[in-house]
Amino acid sequence: MHIFRVIIMLQIFFYNISCDNNKPATTENEQLQKIIKRHKGHYDGYSVFKKKKFSLRDLIDASRQLRELQISDPHRPTYHFVNPEGRGMPFDPNGSIYWNGKYHMFYIYQDERGHNYGHASSKDLLHWHYHTTALFPGPNDPDKGIFSGNAFITREGKVAMIYHGVGAGNSIAISDDKELIHWEKLKNNPIIPEPEKGSKESELYSSWDPHGWLENDTYYAIFGGKVPTLFKAKELDKWEYVGPFLSSEMPDVDVEVEDLSCPDLFQLGDKHAVLSISHSHGARIYIGEWKNEQFHPESHQRMNWLGGTAFAPESMEDAQGRRIMWAWVLDRREVLHLRYDDDPPKFGWTGTLTLPRVLSLDGDGILNINPLPELANLRINERQDSFIDLNEGDSQILNEMGGDAIEIKASINLAKSSIFSIKVLSSGDGKEETTIKVNNIDNNIEIDFANSSLDSSVKHFKRTMGHKEMIATKQIAPFKLKNDELLELQIFIDKSIIEVFANGRQCITQRVYPILSESKGIEVIAEKGSMMIESIKSWDIVPTNHW
Repeated sequence: MHIFRVIIMLQIFFYNISCDNNKPATTENEQLQKIIKRHKGHYDGYSVFKKKKFSLRDLIDASRQLRELQISDPHRPTYHFVNPEGRGMPFDPNGSIYWNGKYHMFYIYQDERGHNYGHASSKDLLHWHYHTTALFPGPNDPDKGIFSGNAFITREGKVAMIYHGVGAGNSIAISDDKELIHWEKLKNNPIIPEPEKGSKESELYSSWDPHGWLENDTYYAIFGGKVPTLFKAKELDKWEYVGPFLSSEMPDVDVEVEDLSCPDLFQLGDKHAVLSISHSHGARIYIGEWKNEQFHPESHQRMNWLGGTAFAPESMEDAQGRRIMWAWVLDRREVLHLRYDDDPPKFGWTGTLTLPRVLSLDGDGILNINPLPELANLRINERQDSFIDLNEGDSQILNEMGGDAIEIKASINLAKSSIFSIKVLSSGDGKEETTIKVNNIDNNIEIDFANSSLDSSVKHFKRTMGHKEMIATKQIAPFKLKNDELLELQIFIDKSIIEVFANGRQCITQRVYPILSESKGIEVIAEKGSMMIESIKSWDIVPTNHW
């Protein structure tokens, strides 16, 4: 029996069987029918074949095979949030919210019904429990798939999920369920239909990628697109157009090719921020003022650069009042397509998020980006070294520091005109290595992945989407040290994803795919100028994923 066609039934079985207080069914088939009935419509939309009741023996065998297949994947992250199975293309995080003492994350995944919202919850933002599918296109629904959106609390204290209904327009579902398992779509969905091409409405707005919230007694929603717009409502089923969302555009935004999708508006310090993407450039953020029903941008900052795949950001306010964000990081092992493909991914899954990051503004209004402090709870097997003096051209291999599921933390005293490099995931002979370079002359951080993998099938493109085969070998982000400031690097490596945090002011993310078993080494290099590595530590990171 094909493992990917039976795994869905297995998930349903194990989620529900522990809750079954009824008298045991007399046959396996009767028991499975009870499980499906209790599933309350989550199985709607599947073909007759997918609704087939497989034997428990087949389900168990398939589960074990899938688990072993995924464990065998050398590039499946161990402590990043990943799609538990199947294709995540796209794999946008959506609807993150703190509700009833737990954090909830929804994410797009694909099956033969189309694009759906998967659902997971957590107490600590690190370990996640997966639930049944939250939202999906039902047989009689106007939408044919569930795309990006967000969750917010209604006037009545319920949770509203506003999302783009594929082929219909922006829509809303409501839940007051303790675990946010069950949702009811509004009967009048879509709340704003997709405007017809060439119509007057199409010149004003797109019914695309919404972000909603309740402010005082009024609901507001940003509709993303080439020209982002604002809608408002007194009731969730009656919305009206307000006007353009942005008062002006920033000069570094290429309006010819960039759109504003996956918008996320929130207060940050004494300002407001808008997380978003453009499909060509990836994740980004505006800082400015929200007033008079319009956002007034004052600065614009990239969170992805040519060669990177940080995309589709999502944020929430946690129980401590911190602003936490994630982003989907595209997999360059996968062909980019927005459809369900009956040929499953090679290792039975795709879809990875960044680590949770804490966003804040410092006293000068500068955006700070830091890894969630609770990640330190996952550290084991500390290794350290200190006072490594490097003159120009010197290098040192740190034999005990390496690994492919680790954290590195270093404090480095750089000369004013210097370039420091650290090679990670290195085979030691130059065959495979990824180089992280901090350039104190040109004021940037570079990740050079030209030799990160011997697998020639992996191709990195300059643009996240719409790349037109423009190949990239490095990603470069702006970063400038202050006078007499130590370079403080925090690097997370998890199989195929690297996240580099620098002095709390910059973060750059990269996917890489080394295939040599020995590609786990670390080497520090003074490319130009002299420097002192005052301290460097590394830890193995305990897995948070089930496998």
